[in-house]
Amino acid sequence: MDSVLNEKASDEEAPQDETTDLAELRDELPEDLDRGFVGVYHFPDNSRRRVTGSLYLALGGIVLVWGLAVGSDGVLVNRGVLFGAVGLLAIGLYHLVAGRPSNIDENDALVEASKAAGFAVGHASAQLGWRGLGSRPTWRMLVYSAEEPPSQRGMVLIDAVNGEVVDRFVEENPEDWSEFDV
Repeated sequence: MDSVLNEKASDEEAPQDETTDLAELRDELPEDLDRGFVGVYHFPDNSRRRVTGSLYLALGGIVLVWGLAVGSDGVLVNRGVLFGAVGLLAIGLYHLVAGRPSNIDENDALVEASKAAGFAVGHASAQLGWRGLGSRPTWRMLVYSAEEPPSQRGMVLIDAVNGEVVDRFVEENPEDWSEFDV
């Protein structure tokens, strides 16, 4: 047992090699977080909100009928239960309105962002967000030009329902990449 502990201690005390090749450095998850998933990630569809909205509407309807049937003379029912039922119905309606299906996936959004940016896209990042009071699904695409290092970058907002470009911002890349020249 002592030999194992001494071996481990000597590994920890070993000096780090300062000339490590940059190609050998990699990002990786710690073992306790690595679940072994490999493959393409698919964003969930926004229309899943309609299931939640339907449940809120059903529960709100049941509570409203119960509150109206018992009346204000009931021990367990008062005006607060009726206000709660109205609140559940309002939230359910909002979820139905906000649950528009996303007809544009991240690959289609990248194609539209490439057209809107006006340059050949190299690296890109996609994020699905929502805009406005109706929570309309919108792709936020961060794109870089295909050169090494990239000379331009842009942010393009794509409507996930109909694929229209909502907004775009393109600029010369202000990041300094000179320290990474190999």
